[in-house]
Amino acid sequence: MTTRANDDTQASTADRILFMLKTRGPLKTTELATLLEVTFEATRQHIQKLQASGLITGICAPTSGAGRPSLRWALTDTGHGKFPDAHSVLTLHLIESIEGVFGTEGVEKIIASMETTNRREYLQACEKASSLEEKVRILVGIRERAGYMAQMEAAGDGWLLIENHCPICAAARKCQGFCRSELQIFRAALGDSVVVERCEYLISGDRRCVYSIQPRM
Repeated sequence: MTTRANDDTQASTADRILFMLKTRGPLKTTELATLLEVTFEATRQHIQKLQASGLITGICAPTSGAGRPSLRWALTDTGHGKFPDAHSVLTLHLIESIEGVFGTEGVEKIIASMETTNRREYLQACEKASSLEEKVRILVGIRERAGYMAQMEAAGDGWLLIENHCPICAAARKCQGFCRSELQIFRAALGDSVVVERCEYLISGDRRCVYSIQPRM
């Protein structure tokens, strides 16, 4: 029983490290130890195991002054794969099949139909909100339930809607109309008095997607 409990604790700590690197980006061992509230040595041991498993890798970040570069840990592609792309193989096959039978126009019609349905859902969810903050919070809740590991942060007079994971990444890489559709839905849900722009984009090489949401001046 004790061995099983220890194994579960080890797995839980490793999963927490992966989650932190996914949501916060590259972190130093000392930073992870502080967040985990465990010793530096215990954290180092977990990092060694995750590195040996090919789930994380060390990257050197230059320091502002003299001294050795700072080593930070980041997820590898295998590590990112621990956060699944929902039904990616099936989705890609469906997109390719639709494109093969109906062409690119057929795929765009499917995306437009999905956008209409999602736009209605988002508008209904946000229509009773009394403030921009409340609307953004509602959007975060919708995206979180959909698997986007979403969160919000204050930014000036507005907010950042942050998506640390994309559960449809494979589909989005195949057809970026999905991403265009999402941006249009956010804009519709938040209204004409708000400016919504994508400022970080996973497909372009960023580690996440981030939307800037600001009151229109």
